[in-house]
Amino acid sequence: MKKHWYNYLWIWTIIYFALGFFNILFAWLGMIDFLVPLFVALLKGSKAFCNRYCGRGQLFGVCGKCSRNTKAPRWLSSKWFRYGFLAFFLSMFGIMIFQTYLVAAGAESLREAIKLLWMFRIPWGWTYTAGTVADWVAQFAFGFYSIMLTSTIIGFVVNIIFKPRTWCTFCPMGTMTQAICKLKAKEKL
Repeated sequence: MKKHWYNYLWIWTIIYFALGFFNILFAWLGMIDFLVPLFVALLKGSKAFCNRYCGRGQLFGVCGKCSRNTKAPRWLSSKWFRYGFLAFFLSMFGIMIFQTYLVAAGAESLREAIKLLWMFRIPWGWTYTAGTVADWVAQFAFGFYSIMLTSTIIGFVVNIIFKPRTWCTFCPMGTMTQAICKLKAKEKL
């Protein structure tokens, strides 16, 4: 089987996390993985990004050798769980945006920390030199890197426990793009 350039996008995921580990401002690059799937779904009405170009999904596939390769429970891919997880994920994103706003408004100071699994605060100050950019820009980077790292850890856990790419069955981006594609299909009718 011929390998295409996009079969190597899993390397992008590793580069993203490595760059963010050394300089948190690189976390802004994660917006590519956040916006491109939505644009593809809106413009093309397809989940091409998820199916072919998602570096994180590819990484889970590459790391599939570590998987127990057992079937995931049905509820994990059920509509109520996927949309519930999406709502939870979007609320965490909203909280991150609100914290960024508070820093921008001067109501709070910059928190140089990563929140792992939305609960555990890990000091991460070595990755940012204060005053390099506006504090709200750095706050967004810390928050966004937290979300990306947390979702990747969750993905690796379910990848090990179940089949490779089990994360993809309830990934918030996949759920959003699927909803967009369904709405676009209804518009065509």
